[in-house]
Amino acid sequence: MENDSYVIQVNGNGMPHVKLNGSLYPAKLKNMKPKWDIKASEMSKKTLNPIRAIVDAMKCEPNPNKQKISLALGDPTVFGNLPTDDEVLNAVKEAIDSHKYNGYAPSVGYRESREAVANFYSCPEAPLETEDVILTSGCSQAIELSIGVLCNPGQNILVPCPGFSLYKTLAVSMGIEVKLYNLLPEESWEIDLKHLESLIDDKTACIVVNNPSNPCGSVFSKAHLQRILAVASKHCVPILADEIYGDMVFPGYTFHGMAPLTSDVPILSCGGLAKRWLVPGWRMGWILIHDRNNAFGPEIREGLVKLSQRILGPCTLVQGAIKSILNNTSQGFYEGTISFLQSNSDICYTALSTVPGLTPIKPSGAMYIMVGIDMDHFPEFQNDVEFTERLITEQSVCCLPATPFEYPNFFRIVVTVPQDMMVEACNRIQEFCEQHYEDQVPDALQDLECDK
Repeated sequence: MENDSYVIQVNGNGMPHVKLNGSLYPAKLKNMKPKWDIKASEMSKKTLNPIRAIVDAMKCEPNPNKQKISLALGDPTVFGNLPTDDEVLNAVKEAIDSHKYNGYAPSVGYRESREAVANFYSCPEAPLETEDVILTSGCSQAIELSIGVLCNPGQNILVPCPGFSLYKTLAVSMGIEVKLYNLLPEESWEIDLKHLESLIDDKTACIVVNNPSNPCGSVFSKAHLQRILAVASKHCVPILADEIYGDMVFPGYTFHGMAPLTSDVPILSCGGLAKRWLVPGWRMGWILIHDRNNAFGPEIREGLVKLSQRILGPCTLVQGAIKSILNNTSQGFYEGTISFLQSNSDICYTALSTVPGLTPIKPSGAMYIMVGIDMDHFPEFQNDVEFTERLITEQSVCCLPATPFEYPNFFRIVVTVPQDMMVEACNRIQEFCEQHYEDQVPDALQDLECDK
């Protein structure tokens, strides 16, 4: 062996081998012990929820002398003042007592449950069949599956600004670029269609349209939706329609689903029980596949089925109850919810419209209102995050800064709190602004005046 040549190699799992005459043999080296070297995946490293990142970094405590009022969390059940309809509860109780829904369901959902959703949302302009429905674990998973089936790493999606932060969280974690298209506050948050169209390129996989909007509380007109669809049709780009707040619109406005307004643009419409039925914790969502022009073809449907198989679908008990929920929920329940949300929105908008330095944008649906901050008149705060931090520490009112929605110098208010708390919160916001507002010309303008 003295004349044989050999080298020591380390293979992929860290084990040393001796290469002798072209063959590898395990080798034992003194003091060579395997070491733990476990790293988080690249996907996990690229996953960031900007709302959590900012809220968790806010180092502030409420004023101990004032009761805390949270206007930040988009959960309508928090204060107990907005219970779901009795028929919704009875439907789940019956599903439990039937003992039929304790096992696994198909990954896309029970057929009868999918059929119930299809029948509920089908219309002559956009007919749906059972096979057009995928049940998901909340609307969030519906959005995740839709992005996952439409997009590859290196492609891009167009999302609204301001917009729900989950779109970016999901896309970036999948290696998908996010391009932000502008919404126009002076036009009740309509889409800047020229800007939207300018962002489309050969790597654009879909356009995300959120209507009614979180965080804006806006509702698009039929004409505006048709103009959006015209852009999508022109460039042959499918639409991911986030319609979780569908039909949650105030009197005088009308919700128009996107699918009935087009015969050629393929649409994945995402929805669920969370908001309209006031049960976000039940995690029941769905994807409605609208493809009358057969642009998706069989591949997208097959892809959604495969992606749904990564987990075994949403809660089976709620699936067992969904037909009764959709068919038996009283109209009075829907109307009562809308009446409450509109009343609170009107209180908030009217009160804050008179506050120096604030510009609320009147909502027309959903359960949010966006409020602009004229930072020039609040010079002690650098941005919306500092503004809302101090609002907590001084007034014990929690609002969500709009920076996580990619829209600095605004904050979002959730209008689901009891009415007396909404009034009190607005009074405290007014007091806070009056204490910190400075009615002065910014330094740059003062310098300009001196130069004249």
